[in-house]
Amino acid sequence: MADFVLCQWSAWTPGLVGRDNRLIESGNGVLPECVPKMLQRRLSPLSRAVFNVADQCVKSGKTYPVVFSSAHGEICKSLEMLKTIQAGDELSPTAFSLSVHNAIAGLFSIAYSNSQEITVIAPGLEGIAPAFIEALGMLHEGADEVLIILYDEPIADFYPIAPFNLDTAYPCVLALRIALVGNGLPLQFCYSTESRDDGEHPVQMLAFLRFLLAEERSLSLGNQGHSWTWHKK
Repeated sequence: MADFVLCQWSAWTPGLVGRDNRLIESGNGVLPECVPKMLQRRLSPLSRAVFNVADQCVKSGKTYPVVFSSAHGEICKSLEMLKTIQAGDELSPTAFSLSVHNAIAGLFSIAYSNSQEITVIAPGLEGIAPAFIEALGMLHEGADEVLIILYDEPIADFYPIAPFNLDTAYPCVLALRIALVGNGLPLQFCYSTESRDDGEHPVQMLAFLRFLLAEERSLSLGNQGHSWTWHKK
């Protein structure tokens, strides 16, 4: 069991309508001023959304340890490269470097001159919980605040998703700045042996976002014989 404070959060997803000012209306709007023009040209729609959402949780002039979590990353870019190879065309080294799972994290560290610890995870069936476990570990190691960035986009029909509950119809980005103490929403995070089947990272991310917007006090998510619960204190 662990207690922490959700100091600030922001999100973007076309599939969720709400009046909360922490929901960004567009993921492809004007990028933060800290992003150089040359770097802007390299950003995909998903990475632009990540930058716009994360910027809402970044205090001016401050950097944080960051945990990036995504089930698929920019897997659609990988598919386009496979099609390029199949067609016999040359593959762009830049396209490859921007398709790997830590590409967005690397661009983020450059744009924000962030030399602090950055972790990128692909949690599979474990969903969003590993991002919180990693971030809480950073806090207990001495970090004042940690930024968690969860993101995913729909994967192409080329990839089989049945019978796995691992995809949604909409892209989603959710940024959370957490601390052990301070102002914000106090939360309790604990492990349970309850057996659940709540889908993978993209599905759980939307469930957690709805939890933040709703009046419900608790949310449990899990797969394969165990789960994790977030409780608003």
